[in-house]
Amino acid sequence: MKIFGFSPAEKSRGCFFSALAIGAALSCAAGLASAQEADYPNRPVELIVPWSPGGGSDTLMRIISNNIEPHLGVPMPVINMPGVSGTLGLAELARREPDGYTIGQVHEGLLTAFHTGLTKLNWDDFAPIAGATATPQYWTVSADSPWQTFEEFVEYAKANPGEVRVGVTLGGISHVHPAMIEDAAGLEFRYVGYEGTGDRIRALVGGHIDAAMGDVSSSLAFVESDDLRFLAVGSTERVPQTPDVPTFEELGYDSLELSIIRGIVAPEGTPEARIDTLESALKSLSKDEAFVKSVNNVGVEVQFMGTEEYTDYLENANDTIERLSGKLQK
Repeated sequence: MKIFGFSPAEKSRGCFFSALAIGAALSCAAGLASAQEADYPNRPVELIVPWSPGGGSDTLMRIISNNIEPHLGVPMPVINMPGVSGTLGLAELARREPDGYTIGQVHEGLLTAFHTGLTKLNWDDFAPIAGATATPQYWTVSADSPWQTFEEFVEYAKANPGEVRVGVTLGGISHVHPAMIEDAAGLEFRYVGYEGTGDRIRALVGGHIDAAMGDVSSSLAFVESDDLRFLAVGSTERVPQTPDVPTFEELGYDSLELSIIRGIVAPEGTPEARIDTLESALKSLSKDEAFVKSVNNVGVEVQFMGTEEYTDYLENANDTIERLSGKLQK
């Protein structure tokens, strides 16, 4: 008997050959995908830096760009897209094809911008690749101030709530770190807004504020000329350029790891195999002596975090910034 014009045997053979065809097509597609991944990358991978040329992020990403080709196999040109506190370039990154040929640089400023309403994008709107560098942040005061140690500063600030003028970029990472110090030590500061690190350090030198977060590149020259004083540093170990400056951890503040961690992310949906390739290249780069020396020369440490570790770091940092977001909007 035939069913709809086919005998049972004919129908069975048809199903068999259809299954073979589908299997062959799937196998072909898998083989093509595998070949494409094996061929990745076969052209330059653009690195969007959402800040102006010459700043800390730009400087460090150009060091990565200048050294990564032997590890990745292709160039990684820097594309500067500054604007709106680093969010304009990241909005462009989110719109790019998730093909592994456009990636971008982020730091904790993105999380801060999200929680203060500056952008609707947060870290989890991207695919984390790796953490690359850590810039230790210093609690910095005028050399003319009465505070020789961080303990003396805390004692004064506790006795005089709201009197210490702290220079920050309002709603930025330089605002988050003093808020963390307030939270950890039970203090209350009076914040004064400045556009960037250079502006607030000059204000500190000029006596317009009492304290600010600084770093080696922006502040060490003023410390060496006895205009400023470092009281504590947010790194996990003392920094070689400032061996006499204690870490917050040494002073009993285990929660105060205050460094700017710059990392690399991709558009959401980028294939995992391509994320792995980029992560591997950055890991190899982190062991490159010439790269490490170049990073150290600008007062920064190489701090590689693989995809999983960097994802955990961003999640934890996001929780902290969310908890402190009320202070950042004052």
